[in-house]
Amino acid sequence: MGWLENTVALVTGPGSGLGRAVVERFVAEGASVGALEISPEKAEALKVEFGERVEVLVGDATQFADNDRAVAQTVERFGRLDVFVGNAGLWDFGTPLEALQPGAISQAFDELFALNVKGYLLGAKAAAPALRSTNGSMVFTVSNAGFWPGGGGPLYTASKHAVVGLIKQLAYELAPEIRVNGVAPGGMRSDLRGPPALGLADTSWGSLDVEQIVPAYSALGRTPDTADYTGHYVLLASRENSLTVTGSVHICDGGFGFRRAS
Repeated sequence: MGWLENTVALVTGPGSGLGRAVVERFVAEGASVGALEISPEKAEALKVEFGERVEVLVGDATQFADNDRAVAQTVERFGRLDVFVGNAGLWDFGTPLEALQPGAISQAFDELFALNVKGYLLGAKAAAPALRSTNGSMVFTVSNAGFWPGGGGPLYTASKHAVVGLIKQLAYELAPEIRVNGVAPGGMRSDLRGPPALGLADTSWGSLDVEQIVPAYSALGRTPDTADYTGHYVLLASRENSLTVTGSVHICDGGFGFRRAS
């Protein structure tokens, strides 16, 4: 018997990378899952792989109407909502301040913060009524960049610090009915993309030399797969195993903050 039997979750950004791994692990742990995915192709692939266990919706996490529709359709399909996982995001590929073109900063900021921060806020707003009725929880994907410099450029790092603040504020506001927590992974093999304003919409994190980059920023010296982080989401989604936890972020970045000098 899995940790998430009789649990219904909604995950944003589930089409690839960490989001897809979370969906796969939740299903393996017994959950039924709603999945809000912007790519029709990735959405179709989710339907093919998971069938009746996953309710797939094509929509944009930066739009409240799509988040609201995802919540409603998940509840209609499975009868309730126990967990909202805000996961959809963009990375700035570590673009430093001095490399940012002045004319691109505003648009890149808007694109990145719209998904990494506003998308979580809109998802939380849409999910809160359903979660309050089940004494459910929210879990947001943070990053090592939410705590340490060097995990991205100023745009990404600022956005992930904002997510940490969002978690704390929502945990304060939504208690005691709804628990709100986060997971802060490090680097991994994934298809994470960047903001179009920086010309990074078609650039994948996986296209870089991940096997060399990630161990250099990890005290553990290894390159995790996306599945290696999913246990933290399961733990925080499980009432039985995290009933007393709210306002916390599980830092599981391989020791990014105290990595050894190369």
